[in-house]
Amino acid sequence: MEVIVQLDPSRQLELFGPADSHLRLLRRSLGVQITARQSDLHISGTEANVHRATEVIDRMQNRHLTTDDVTGFVEHGALPETAESGQAITVYSNKVIEPSTEGQLKYMETMLSNDLTFCTGPAGTGKTYLAVAVAVSMLRKRQIRRIVLARPAVEAGEKLGFLPGDIAAKVNPYLRPLFDAIEDMMDFAQMRKFMELDIIEIIPLAFMRGRTLNEAAIICDEAQNTSGLQMLMVLTRMGHGAKMIITGDVTQVDLAASQRSGMIEAMETLGRIKGIGVVELSQQDIVRHRLVQSIVEAYRERQEARSRTGTAEAS
Repeated sequence: MEVIVQLDPSRQLELFGPADSHLRLLRRSLGVQITARQSDLHISGTEANVHRATEVIDRMQNRHLTTDDVTGFVEHGALPETAESGQAITVYSNKVIEPSTEGQLKYMETMLSNDLTFCTGPAGTGKTYLAVAVAVSMLRKRQIRRIVLARPAVEAGEKLGFLPGDIAAKVNPYLRPLFDAIEDMMDFAQMRKFMELDIIEIIPLAFMRGRTLNEAAIICDEAQNTSGLQMLMVLTRMGHGAKMIITGDVTQVDLAASQRSGMIEAMETLGRIKGIGVVELSQQDIVRHRLVQSIVEAYRERQEARSRTGTAEAS
């Protein structure tokens, strides 16, 4: 049996993998022959194997891929049942974004069912990416009229003042992760048009002061670096029909040692109010390169060891 699968030309290299490693893995693991001809994949083999390979490739086309993702598709066929029956959202270019872990599934469900969501977790857990995905999906469905993405201008050991250029040139590199997330969900021309029309704003946190944002998805990223007053300012920007998502890693606070994180304070103060959701992602939810989870764990263990040593010396 042979089936022809048409590919998205813009994603062929990602689908094939480095040096066609993804295709080789599929051939070896699923027992099929796969031949690439321009923008088509020709898949041949037994009926059952071809159907399975076709299903896996279709799912691969709808996700931002890592090698671990491909291995998971091959080994398990599909995502766990919890993710299948949970939320899958469609952004521009009809790309479908789904949660990869139970924690991410809870996060997406919490964002969709609450007007205000706090999410904490280490690097690589998809805090920002999934928040942007929900916002872009809402914009696509015209459930909101604009997206506002903001970050506090607190430098992690670096000074913006020493960077060349005007304020826009200084701030743009700092806001780059937000641009990257948006660019993964729509083509550059569309993103540029939306930004020119102020449908999408990517701004330093201070630029939100004095505004009321109606019918908007508002994302405050790296919010562990907000002060209490800054966090209150952000939270009170919500207007009618707005959805707000506050994300951060509370283990990576870059504020002065004497200053408490406004995000931590807000979660403690507001966590029990109806309509406000709080989600804590963990190492198990890291979906970047497989080494990231090990790196985060090693640093956590090192910090715990230092804390124990300090406690012992104090006593």
